[in-house]
Amino acid sequence: MFFSEFNLKNRDLYLNKLIAFKDTEPVKVITGIRRCGKSSLMRLMIHHLKNSGIADEQIIFMNFESMEYRNIDSTSLYEHIKGKIIKDKTMYLFFDEVQRVPQWQDAINSFRVDFQSDIYITGSNAYLLSSEFSTYLAGRYVEIKMLPLSFAEFIDFNNYIIKEYNSPAGGLRKRVYDANGEIYSIDELFEAYLKFGGMPGISDVGLVQDKVLTLLDGIYSTIVVRDILEREKRRGQKQITDSDLLRKIIMFLADNIGNNTSITSIGNTLVNEGLLDEGVRKSKPAVKTVQSYVGALLESYVFYEIKRFDIKGKDYLRTLGKYYIVDSGLRNYLLGFRDADRGHLIENIVYFELLRRGYDVAIGKVGNKEVDFIATKADDKKYIQVTETMAAQETKERELAPLKMIRDNYEKIILTTDRSFITSYDGIKIVNLTDWLVD
Repeated sequence: MFFSEFNLKNRDLYLNKLIAFKDTEPVKVITGIRRCGKSSLMRLMIHHLKNSGIADEQIIFMNFESMEYRNIDSTSLYEHIKGKIIKDKTMYLFFDEVQRVPQWQDAINSFRVDFQSDIYITGSNAYLLSSEFSTYLAGRYVEIKMLPLSFAEFIDFNNYIIKEYNSPAGGLRKRVYDANGEIYSIDELFEAYLKFGGMPGISDVGLVQDKVLTLLDGIYSTIVVRDILEREKRRGQKQITDSDLLRKIIMFLADNIGNNTSITSIGNTLVNEGLLDEGVRKSKPAVKTVQSYVGALLESYVFYEIKRFDIKGKDYLRTLGKYYIVDSGLRNYLLGFRDADRGHLIENIVYFELLRRGYDVAIGKVGNKEVDFIATKADDKKYIQVTETMAAQETKERELAPLKMIRDNYEKIILTTDRSFITSYDGIKIVNLTDWLVD
């Protein structure tokens, strides 16, 4: 049942959420793309329980990707757990990739009803939280949405330490030190993060391009085969059967992160490339086909969709949202390493950092201009523009213009890789991107 805790890195952002719900009724559901650290988060929680005085016999961990459980179903799972229950003790039940068990939700609901238990499950597909599961546990589960490493976590996982120093130009700056005391600029580490992404496994293979690409190839193949193609078999559906078409749609979305995109525009591009039959497109099923494939990619947490919000009209718009890919390394694996669209890649990183920080995020429309992100949560709202550099006057005016049109008093920020002693224009803050990411 147990595993080595050697080299288990902290993911405090997520662990603290689990700890906050410890010994409460809701089932704790950890979701996220494959290999983003869900299993390790379970290990961290088990480590916390043991340090809190919980006996080993009260903790049960099962990973359903193991051959040991290949033929298990909900009934045999129930009987297996029932035989390990300790009377008058809380049992801590951990089920990794539980969606691989047929009718797993029957067993999970029974554990909740029949035993004194605290339940934690993971899944790599949003189908885990489908209406079927929600019906069983309506209002009785809490979702912990897990992402690949943030930039700050990336630094920690790769055994670097950030130290601040007083700059001769004024203010605090940051340097990064490795285990041997070698000094790097934080911007150097950001270039590595931009290039290789934040999949935790990278820290095991090292920041070596060939090794990282091999790792990412394995992750991509597993997502496509297990979480998309196999998912269709489990659901008894045949909407997604063409692996070549699936890859083309993945490539299209990866190549267009941060661009206004519609399902129709994706379909039209595929027709123009000869990947969808023109007659099929005219009779409308093409839109349905593309929608099914894009939906599968969203369910597997490879891409995230963001809607546009009319700031003046105070309403979401139905047309032309955007898609962002969950990890920059995966995108570089798919498309190759290139500098042409660094701006969109940086924007992609900011989007996911905002999600980590608990914000709901939308694209802002103000008049005929666009704000990259409106980030809101219960007690906070921010308007954020993202640009690689503001060195050119034209760029500066373009980034400032939509923020100047917003008349409320919420915080307005431009994130840029530039470093300058100018920190604001007309109340709009200018913030260095890497400083913002590690703060």
